[in-house]
Amino acid sequence: MKIEGSVALVTGASRGLGAAYTRALADRGAAKVYAAVRRPETVTGPRLTPVRLDLTDRASIAAAASQAQDVTLVINNAGISTHTSILGEEGALREELEVNYLGPVAVSRSFAPVLAANGGGALVNVLSVLSWLSFPDSAGYSSAKAAMWAATNALRLTLAEQKTLVVAVHVGYMETDMAASVTGPKIAPDVVARATLDAVEAGQPEVLADDISQEVRAALAGPLSSLYPSVA
Repeated sequence: MKIEGSVALVTGASRGLGAAYTRALADRGAAKVYAAVRRPETVTGPRLTPVRLDLTDRASIAAAASQAQDVTLVINNAGISTHTSILGEEGALREELEVNYLGPVAVSRSFAPVLAANGGGALVNVLSVLSWLSFPDSAGYSSAKAAMWAATNALRLTLAEQKTLVVAVHVGYMETDMAASVTGPKIAPDVVARATLDAVEAGQPEVLADDISQEVRAALAGPLSSLYPSVA
């Protein structure tokens, strides 16, 4: 599909990668960009249409879908990281699953009929290299993103009949608030946003936005010790 003239909705659009998506969409000539956030009064961009959407509130998701009936591109971007270990507090693990898995699935469920009515369009799910790789202090996040990767593959098959392109975006650390404490290499959100829209226009189902995503994706075909040397 073409970005020019499209109508897009971006969750978590107020900052970081979400804000980068709204800029990239506007730069490529999207006819309208819905900025889906928990507090729409915080949306100040003159080219953005604010809409309330809270991933933990199913009624707000349904209401957003009713408001944005002209959408042709949905970008499931919003997410959280609680830095919870797999043996950590269950409430935090549930929060990770709610926001990073069940919420985006609910958005997909509510907007799938909208996309179908508008010719199919595209659904983009922002995942992570941690969909495939886990560390002790990010196990809750990794588990939820792994679940969303599986859900994305299922959505791709489920929505194929209605001609909806489903795109998975995998990326490592970005220059955002979520990775502010990370001292290693990071990629700019605007680069990820441009690569995502390139993939949508080219009809590609997967974006490996940086070197680490490409390396880990390739390592999945090898022995477990290639990802976790300590198990060798």
